[in-house]
Amino acid sequence: MKLLRVGTAGRERPALLDPDGTLRDLSGLVADIDGTLLADEDALGRIRSAAAAGDLPALDATGLRTGPPLARIGKIVCIGLNYHDHARETGAEPPAEPVIFFKAPDTVVGPDDTVLIPRGSVKTDWEVELAVVIGRTARYLESAEEGLAHVAGYAVAHDVSEREFQTERGGTWDKGKNCETFNPLGPWLVTVDEVPDPQNLSLRLWVNGELKQDGTTAEQIFPVGEVVRYVSRFMTLYPGDVVNTGTPAGVAMGRPEPKPYLRAGDVVELEVTGLGRQRQVLAQA
Repeated sequence: MKLLRVGTAGRERPALLDPDGTLRDLSGLVADIDGTLLADEDALGRIRSAAAAGDLPALDATGLRTGPPLARIGKIVCIGLNYHDHARETGAEPPAEPVIFFKAPDTVVGPDDTVLIPRGSVKTDWEVELAVVIGRTARYLESAEEGLAHVAGYAVAHDVSEREFQTERGGTWDKGKNCETFNPLGPWLVTVDEVPDPQNLSLRLWVNGELKQDGTTAEQIFPVGEVVRYVSRFMTLYPGDVVNTGTPAGVAMGRPEPKPYLRAGDVVELEVTGLGRQRQVLAQA
């Protein structure tokens, strides 16, 4: 299923995109799309049954904003340097273990919402990523197979990053990762039954119409199942938590000088196979 949330910011309603592209209202069945829903197999089953029976009312998508596909996110765990080609372009050694950092849930915005260049920023960068949404509580998992079994679905994430804040201002990466609007998510949360192999997805990103990133999750150093297993050894993952799994080569930081960092007015578009497409116009904070 392709689950999404539509409406003005803070007042989104749950919806489903059916196979023929019609937007369907879920608000008569469920209160929202969140961790509580994803952990409830009966509720998910009712959605599937209603969709199959044609019982869900259609919504007019004209002028309707698409919000983040997940409400009340608990935490966003991010994996750094998780693509062989991205490590090479930045001159970094491939990590022996996954690099973990965090984004605050309040960085999440809709897939087409405005992204703000932070005040004082000169190195705002783009990163298309596969986001993993957790559906079952994961703690001390033993195998990558167990890791995959705890995934509810997948989404497109834009891990916007300010590289000076991230690497030149001391401390951890978090200062360059947590500026407002720095995690557009969606448009859809696509359930695992529609993504048979998360290691066979293409990721692409364009800036002002120019293709900048063109990668594949096959290049991941630590595959999705292993990432979930590994993270569960250090913290408990709960339904509704999100894991951003890293970006392929092609970011501004990895390009020759002068590096083409983002500026107000730039347009970024990105997509992951089967998970939809985002489009953001950059503006000054």
